[in-house]
Amino acid sequence: MKRTGGQLIVEALKANGVQRISCVPGESFLAVLDALHDSDIDVLVCRQEGGAAMMADAWGRLTGEPGICMVTRGPGATNASAGLHIARQDSIPMILFIGQVQRDAREREAFQEVEFRRAFTEFAKWVGEIDDAARIPEFVTRAFTVATSGRPGPVVLTLPEDMLRDEVEAPHAKRYMPVAAHPSRSQIDDLYLRLIAAERPMVILGGTRWDEDAVADIRHFAESFKLPVGCSFRRQMLFDHLHPNYAGDVGIGINPALAKEVKEADLLILLGGRFSEMPSSGYTLMDIPYPQQQLVHIHPDPSELGRVYRPDLAICASPADFVAALADLEAPAEPRWAERTARMHAAYLAWSTTPEKSPGALHMGRIMDWIEANTAPDTIFTNGAGNYATWLHRFHRFRRFNTQAGPASGSMGYGLPAAVAAKQLFPEREVICFAGDGCFMMHGQEFATAVQYRLPLIALVINNGMYGTIRMHQEREYPGRVSATTLSNPDFAAFARAYGGHGETVKTTEEFGPAFERARASGKPAIIEIVLDPEAITPSRTLTEISQTKSR
Repeated sequence: MKRTGGQLIVEALKANGVQRISCVPGESFLAVLDALHDSDIDVLVCRQEGGAAMMADAWGRLTGEPGICMVTRGPGATNASAGLHIARQDSIPMILFIGQVQRDAREREAFQEVEFRRAFTEFAKWVGEIDDAARIPEFVTRAFTVATSGRPGPVVLTLPEDMLRDEVEAPHAKRYMPVAAHPSRSQIDDLYLRLIAAERPMVILGGTRWDEDAVADIRHFAESFKLPVGCSFRRQMLFDHLHPNYAGDVGIGINPALAKEVKEADLLILLGGRFSEMPSSGYTLMDIPYPQQQLVHIHPDPSELGRVYRPDLAICASPADFVAALADLEAPAEPRWAERTARMHAAYLAWSTTPEKSPGALHMGRIMDWIEANTAPDTIFTNGAGNYATWLHRFHRFRRFNTQAGPASGSMGYGLPAAVAAKQLFPEREVICFAGDGCFMMHGQEFATAVQYRLPLIALVINNGMYGTIRMHQEREYPGRVSATTLSNPDFAAFARAYGGHGETVKTTEEFGPAFERARASGKPAIIEIVLDPEAITPSRTLTEISQTKSR
């Protein structure tokens, strides 16, 4: 039976288990939109392609299956590139479908034409264009395989407009087969011998390709061996923060005591992550290319093993496949490092206790205390980039897997689209977005998407009237010379109401709890604007103190 290219795309998505897509519609892929009309795939219509791509990233981040996004050619695709970059740097499976100019107009700089195989090479694992509708099952199956295998990441498929209207005979699509990579018995034995001989071992978890079982397995392994466990930047949901083996997050603004322990470890087990610039504190925690610590690096992509750090033992395996192989290892009765593990956890608890003082009438530390006491362990927290995120990363104690969606790439504007995606994926769970005033405005229009689909997320917009992180760096390097960092903002509570949501403004610490409860009770998407003193730029130092440090 002949089907159009548009129908074959939707058929292939269904065969690969796709239940939802995000999109901004375009005339270049009308045939796909028409085919979606007859399917049961949920289509989340977004307000800007960057937000749509970030939603697809969040779905991939929270499910392990590729998030699907569809946009039109030219400006639609270039808008979506922000989400592609996040997925690439964060190792998130995602597939971006782009409507493309008709085949007979290519290479003429036709209307909105871009040659994406040249333009998007740095943003994606693979960029393909489907010239023949009969090959759609082949291309889509390959896209899912590439997006999920090795180090996961985004794939781009471009769809010439006329190809989507062609009626052809093609095989029915089949679901892709995930690629597994298991550690060998000799590698596990080698790891065991190194571990038993160590004095100061440490495990650092990161990356993707985790699941609930893998998280439980690594927790059991750490318990048995009494190992200290840290989590890489914005991968904190991989280990329960109140577990006695948790040592803290290895990321921006690391606890100095934890940084010292990482540097002084005699065995580091990097599991799943790349230990890139942010978790490595600017590549200062381990020497490149030959670390002082004995290094065991486990990663699902062989090209990442030895790319930056030369490991003493390299194991090509996904976290899930690797931790399953640890089950039969026998722990020593009294590991010599047990006391060190307890000390590291105590240091984490002290570090993650909110400060007593803060400039202004609103104290973010007390607000974080309220959130900790009044939200469930399965609450999902999302955020973009900015100094405001420090309050979440340092003082929220993540308890469960799949409760965090934040860009390790440091991309602003991510928090709100991610919250929309998370609430659509898990409607029974509370979803809280942390955003700065500058961060929120980059994709604040997606609040309309939350309202349209009745997704009652709660966005905390922390407003200090500036691009805070850049202002902090500016005051440190060029004190008193403020340039291009001041913001004039809307009334964010009124913004929420204008879109049909619930809005609150909080100017004192005491106002926050009641405002949050009203937002929660409204049953609507909500924005709580938190007016923060600009001096409260970090939990430990004011803006003035940072400026005066350079002056001295």
